[in-house]
Amino acid sequence: MATCMGIISSSFVLPYYSIGALLTPVTQEFGWSRAQFQAAILFSSGLGALTSPIVGWLNDKYGPRRVALPSILGLSLGLITASQIQGDLWMLFLAYGMMALLGAGTIPVTWTRAIATSFFKRRGLALGLALTGTGICASVAPQYTVWLTDQYGWRGAYIGLAMVPMLIAWPTLYFLFKPLDTHGNATTVETGASAALESGLTLGEAVRGYRFWILLLSILFAYQGFSGIGPNLLASLTDDGFTREHAASVQSVFGMSIIIGRVVVGYLVDRLWAPGVAAFCLAIPAVGAAMLHGEQTFGAAALAAFLIGFAAGAELDLMAFLAARYFGLAHYAKIYSILYATLAVCSGTAPMVFASVYDATGSYDLGYSVAAGLFMVSVILILLMGRYPTEYQGGH
Repeated sequence: MATCMGIISSSFVLPYYSIGALLTPVTQEFGWSRAQFQAAILFSSGLGALTSPIVGWLNDKYGPRRVALPSILGLSLGLITASQIQGDLWMLFLAYGMMALLGAGTIPVTWTRAIATSFFKRRGLALGLALTGTGICASVAPQYTVWLTDQYGWRGAYIGLAMVPMLIAWPTLYFLFKPLDTHGNATTVETGASAALESGLTLGEAVRGYRFWILLLSILFAYQGFSGIGPNLLASLTDDGFTREHAASVQSVFGMSIIIGRVVVGYLVDRLWAPGVAAFCLAIPAVGAAMLHGEQTFGAAALAAFLIGFAAGAELDLMAFLAARYFGLAHYAKIYSILYATLAVCSGTAPMVFASVYDATGSYDLGYSVAAGLFMVSVILILLMGRYPTEYQGGH
């Protein structure tokens, strides 16, 4: 529960899922293009990618708790800074850069390490349940941000967003976030679990193997599609004639389907071959992306959002599960941090590319076509992972 709350209030989720509702009011006030505003996410994600190996090292050295607690407060400071923007584009980049740097310890490296080293027999389900935080945020953040903007303006919306990690997440983490690791947070570690924590490939060994690159490329292609669609979905729907409230409702369906995808896929990978589950999940959003071409009814848009969100929900915990299963836990945080850096770059570049397509063509349709193709490439790649290594089963 604490991990889920931390993910809801993290630097890779809260700014990402709130930016769509802030795009129109901020760009209209200052006369910026959509691509310029979305470039702030690119900048933030780029910094997140650069810092993720450091965060991985800190997690392995000091444990997730000591990394997460100060970072949650750092994210709030960045959001408060965003409320003070006065029209200079550099201030927007400064604010989102602060979110990335001061909130660096809230990226998935921290949360997935805490789960992967605390759960063994049902690790997939535990990851799925914890990572439902992204889906909860994707469901609630757009509606919450639209309401804040309507009531208090976009400046008030940034302050309202800053209160979530500061007043809700930090107290929850302080009292409840005590993961099992090698840094004194647990009183006992079973023999099997202790052995699992000490077995696995080093980062160098993982990088020299083909599976690491297959997993990385699959993430690269899939997340270019997910990250391009997610932040631009609300703006795309309002362009097609949806009210902001109806568009936010579709975005909420996207978020709810992430939650369902997390839990269902987490349950399945404990019982079935995870790359096969991943391949099926990555084929689904290709259909959803195709459905978003042209004008849609509310029902069609909601169904498309559900299909894309379900797969987006599956991908993050699949990446964590596959990294732990194929490379072991001894150096999990370092290995995962490199994979996450790839995801972070995609999360930053794709929204700006989608927005640039809109600025050039007046439509997001070309972006949806490209996303569908990227999903299908990921399907082919993930099936090449092969059998699980038998030496990194872990625990029971």
